[in-house]
Amino acid sequence: MRQHPRPQQQATGSDGDSAPVRREDMMVGDDPYNPYKNSTITPTTTPTTDPGPGLSPGTGLPDLVPDPYYIQIGTYIQRMPMYNLRCAAEENCLASSSSSASDYDTRVLLRFPQRVKNQGTADFLPSKPRYSWEWHSCHNHFHSMDEFSLYELLDAQTQSQVAEGHKASFCCYDTYNADIDCQWIDITDVSPGKYILKVTVNPRQQVPESNFNNNVARCEVQYTGTAAHVSGCTVTSSSWLITTFIFFTYRII
Repeated sequence: MRQHPRPQQQATGSDGDSAPVRREDMMVGDDPYNPYKNSTITPTTTPTTDPGPGLSPGTGLPDLVPDPYYIQIGTYIQRMPMYNLRCAAEENCLASSSSSASDYDTRVLLRFPQRVKNQGTADFLPSKPRYSWEWHSCHNHFHSMDEFSLYELLDAQTQSQVAEGHKASFCCYDTYNADIDCQWIDITDVSPGKYILKVTVNPRQQVPESNFNNNVARCEVQYTGTAAHVSGCTVTSSSWLITTFIFFTYRII
């Protein structure tokens, strides 16, 4: 992931808000289908020593920041039969109760997109070298990190976790659309109520950054059982400092 700004990554909706955008190729170099493919990007410096896992040549450090607006404007509830989720189940993207589900049982998914900006002074590179990327035959791509993002649904009062999901990085994307596999939390077993959606990038801190205090986005979620009403999405520090509030309502599709 290259450091920003990157003009071609910016997208705005009709009201000026960030909006999900589909593109054929949002990769910065490494190919998830061929980790040995040479990058088309020429490095600006030549390293004299190995900079370490996830670090690019030269000086400086990356600094990843999730986009809270992007999560909020694209979150929705979807119901899917298990026969469409077998690949996702292989990558542990469903709740444990799915292990006993039949092909025609339905799972309830809280889907949301994710956009991550690198505002640091160095590129963010996968924690694994190319030769150790893991091939997943079901989705037909490599994984370059075990866990690029961690998704948690927390009880609004107790802050205890009621459901979780994760995203294994399969390339150097800046943007993950809501309709791709595992870009969700399986909330099949979650009761209606008030929750907090918490999205953490680089959760294990496998790749060094200049600032880990801006790696978390939090949203308020009112789940009715048939719809999710999302508000107050913001990037938070360890003290949960609120920076901004916006409100949207999303209905089930």
